[in-house]
Amino acid sequence: MEIIKKQNISNSLKSYVERYDSQNRAAQSLKNVSAATVNQILNGKWDLISDEMWRNVASQIGYKDEKWNAVQTADYNLLTSILCDVKENALVLAITGNAGSGKTFCCKNFTESNKNVYHIVCNDFWNSKNFMSELLSAIGRESSGMNIGEMMNEAVRTLKTQEKPLIILDEADKLKDKVLYLFISLYNLIEDECGIVLIATNHLEKRLRNGVKLNRKGFNEIWSRIGRKCVQLKGVTSADIVAVCEMNGVAERNDISDIIADSESDLRRVKRRIHATLKKKSNK
Repeated sequence: MEIIKKQNISNSLKSYVERYDSQNRAAQSLKNVSAATVNQILNGKWDLISDEMWRNVASQIGYKDEKWNAVQTADYNLLTSILCDVKENALVLAITGNAGSGKTFCCKNFTESNKNVYHIVCNDFWNSKNFMSELLSAIGRESSGMNIGEMMNEAVRTLKTQEKPLIILDEADKLKDKVLYLFISLYNLIEDECGIVLIATNHLEKRLRNGVKLNRKGFNEIWSRIGRKCVQLKGVTSADIVAVCEMNGVAERNDISDIIADSESDLRRVKRRIHATLKKKSNK
């Protein structure tokens, strides 16, 4: 791996560590990365660090070696404003938006720019213990040997010692019902002391409403705790796509119009079309 890339990863790791109370706690949030390795990367002692470890660290701290210029869309600015409010005032909200609207990108950037913010991307194969383990790892705590109750107590104890913590549960609609129930316990234990945001597609609101309607266990409690509504993002606009195109080298009006028409208001699709457009022009 090139020296310049290692230096970039080291710089990114430094910023990552600064979001935690200590270097050791930051190291504990990284899987299969020792505190000694973190210390070596930060202090330029790279001789014994394998390329595999460099890639492992880079992937976990959000470093990407790509030439893509991101744009702060209307939804990006709206979501950032909401996250600031939730963090500052220890609120609990659910925010929904279409796939490809840039929700995760915004959450990652907000996490990287603020202290005591923990962005957890949820998975549908998680059980309750997986969820609690991921939460503890994100806040820099060990979970080995603990049962779920002990893990919850450790998470709550840690969060209560921090200044204005915020938990972002991204893709929360993927969580199984039993895992969602943990949200109720977490809310009850840290209410008014920690912000919590559920980020998801519109499926989350439909699921919660149906659960309330059918009187399914826990759903009325969850619905109540998020204020009985989901905040709906506005979606990707044509102006957003124009800005993304121009920022990434596509300036001709016809090309931009084609990308807008083909985008389905999905920024992932926009990115692929921009790549294809630039590649086509470079081959001429």
